[in-house]
Amino acid sequence: MNGQKTAASDPYFPANGDPRYRVHRYELALDYRPVPNRLAGTARLSAIVGREPLAEFHLNLAEFRTGRLLVNGRPPHYTHRGGRLRVRPAKALPAGAAFTVEVHWAGNPRPVRSPWGGLGWEELTDGALVASQPVGAPSWYPCNDRPADKASYQISVTTPSAYTVVAGGRLLTRTTRASTTTWVYEQPAPTSSYLVGLSIGMHRTVLLGDPGLDGVPQTAHVPAHLLPQFSRDFARQPAMMRLFEELFGPYPFGEYAVVVADEELDVPVEAQGLSLFGTNHVDGVRGSERLIAHELAHQWFGNSVTIADWRHIWLNEGFAKYAEWLWSERSGGRGAHETAAAAHRLLAGRPQDLKLADPGRKLMFDDRLYQRGGLAVHAVRRALGDGAFFPMLRDWATVHRHGVVTTTGFVSHAARYAAQPLDDLFSAWLHQPALPPLPA
Repeated sequence: MNGQKTAASDPYFPANGDPRYRVHRYELALDYRPVPNRLAGTARLSAIVGREPLAEFHLNLAEFRTGRLLVNGRPPHYTHRGGRLRVRPAKALPAGAAFTVEVHWAGNPRPVRSPWGGLGWEELTDGALVASQPVGAPSWYPCNDRPADKASYQISVTTPSAYTVVAGGRLLTRTTRASTTTWVYEQPAPTSSYLVGLSIGMHRTVLLGDPGLDGVPQTAHVPAHLLPQFSRDFARQPAMMRLFEELFGPYPFGEYAVVVADEELDVPVEAQGLSLFGTNHVDGVRGSERLIAHELAHQWFGNSVTIADWRHIWLNEGFAKYAEWLWSERSGGRGAHETAAAAHRLLAGRPQDLKLADPGRKLMFDDRLYQRGGLAVHAVRRALGDGAFFPMLRDWATVHRHGVVTTTGFVSHAARYAAQPLDDLFSAWLHQPALPPLPA
């Protein structure tokens, strides 16, 4: 296998992911010892071949020592170099066939190097956390690392009993033997590899609000010394959940958890059914409330409605940014138009070299993408009017629930709710680098 970019490879990360097959389930069994930062794991992947027979395929996995590797129970030929497992089964896998891959690996996990610093598994002063967007998942498990390849997950983690383990999904069992505890989580909803979150730390677990019979269970895992500040900072998250369900449709997953790591983090990070914050996001005066709204909104925009590849990242970040503005508008803060005007003034003084619909790898996390993404959503709202905009927004999240989307798909979707063509609007906001005027 030559490792070259294939027709459906991610244009920003051609070495990540293999579009010739898809995984529909991962079962991960991990043993982690925090003090030596030692991880040993077994992964069982259930996958399906695409339209062409598969003589070889690849998985992404960082520089661990790999032990046994099996395809359909038989050892294949494989190599493991440069963060890729290149696998050649004993017999080619027929088109459309189901197959399994079993991988055993061990070593000292560390972040994957990237233009934005280390991504993925991060060893903390006491514990660990995972923040993988966009390409950090291979730092801790073998995966088909492309956002469009969504699968269900079962994750078992064994670690010393003093630690709390949190993963996205429902906690099935927690079993203590001697000095270790095994935590087993199940996430049945289709999940991208970069959105598989994990936290191992010294935490107190608290409930956020009373979900009632039909509400979403919301839990928080917080260092004990931060509980007083946390209880004020996150007090309005249940109200955010109610608002976003009203605006975007039912919450897409079974539960929602937040973790506060006992360290500062540059930015909070969303994972499937889970968001990770740092001590610097907890100040007792709601100083990071907009970020709480932003990460919660990602459960709809990014996690349930997932981009086909990283060119479309504005569909994640622009909609989550606009959700911040909607929360402010609906909770007694600044209106969305006032916030949009402030964002527009900010962007007007910055370079105009970003195309929202295809920013390039270098600019995909540029703050201008977030602000301009929010402005583009606001421009659609102004063009449609609230009577059409909010049904359009809710339908986008509902029709594509647990699906995969593109910018072209959103443009077509929004056009169905418009009395007048939106071509010029989308051309200006999505495809031209110059900043259009503030939507009137």
